[in-house]
Amino acid sequence: MLSTIEEFIKKESSSGVVLIAVTLLALFLQNSFFTDFYSDFLRTPVQISIGTFGIAKPLFLWVNDGLMAIFFFLVGLEVKREVLEGELSSKTQVALPAIAALGGMILPALIFTSFNLKDSFSMNGWAIPTATDIAFALGILSLLGNRVPASLKIFLMALAIIDDLGAIVIIALFYTSNLSLVSILVALGAIIVLVVMNHLKVIKKAAYVLVGIVLWISVLKSGVHATIAGVVLAFCIPLYSTNRNGKRFSMLKEMEHDLHYWVAFFILPLFAFVNAGVDLKGLSPMALFSDVSLGIILGLFLGKQLGVFGFSFLAIKLGFASLPTGSSFKQLYGVSILTGIGFTMSLFVNTLAYNDTDLFYYADKLAILLGSFLSGVIGYIFLKSTLKAV
Repeated sequence: MLSTIEEFIKKESSSGVVLIAVTLLALFLQNSFFTDFYSDFLRTPVQISIGTFGIAKPLFLWVNDGLMAIFFFLVGLEVKREVLEGELSSKTQVALPAIAALGGMILPALIFTSFNLKDSFSMNGWAIPTATDIAFALGILSLLGNRVPASLKIFLMALAIIDDLGAIVIIALFYTSNLSLVSILVALGAIIVLVVMNHLKVIKKAAYVLVGIVLWISVLKSGVHATIAGVVLAFCIPLYSTNRNGKRFSMLKEMEHDLHYWVAFFILPLFAFVNAGVDLKGLSPMALFSDVSLGIILGLFLGKQLGVFGFSFLAIKLGFASLPTGSSFKQLYGVSILTGIGFTMSLFVNTLAYNDTDLFYYADKLAILLGSFLSGVIGYIFLKSTLKAV
């Protein structure tokens, strides 16, 4: 079990380096003489059609609606595996990260709301600072090597998975509009087919993928965000099956293993590249003191760490959970600071909240980058200082 987690952490930490590189590249392209090339690239029209039926979108929307559905499919696979037989399979194991994740969503949302309550459009972004980017958080944690107790790594990974699950629920409930009844009915039909396939123990991956594509298209056309299709499909993938030779295998784990590389080194970096290109030209420093910017920065940097640690501290003291084995409250606080790295997940929610508008002159995206940067740097420094005494 531990070796699987270590392999996962290794891949995610390596991805963190790539994410930093593509973010810097996007910022350079957007703020140099390559800005027109960058903008044209994002808006490259891409169309897939079969006969008279087709889907036409600019490239950046294919990334946000299509590739991110694959990312959430992977998240769904991880959640299902962890719930059935992993770190979330018992009440004692799930208690601390679940309570911590709840605090890490409530307090940032309250901080953002306190700044933006009077502006209904700005309030659409209340969920932006509630997210955690697992690639960056685990990447920074890995820089400290074996000095970090394995229990803290497992805690952070479990918290991030629950955090992603919370993001899925938020997207489904609060970022859905203009519903199409016909598309919803088609989506429900696809879900029924997937459930029946699981019940009948269908072992062909291609069959699930084919029905999954139908599900994705119908959800895309329904008004519900298309990434939800990835999660639903993942929950219908069987954990264990038996092939024709009578040999037991895990389709879920095979898919999870096959997708990790592509998600870590292609999908998330491409998402960061098309969304992190903040136009700094003409951006006034005062824009970072707007209500939306302050709500995001303080929500990520202060709200996440205080929410995660505060709820964890209370849960441990009240006997609902226990401190991760071999760790201290100071180390737990250091990890709590790292959860403020929202980056790709916060950028994703930002695109849903404000429909990629430039109303805030990119100050909202810059606030995400600054809040995540502060959380990463301060979290690393604080955690490193606590580990010296171990």
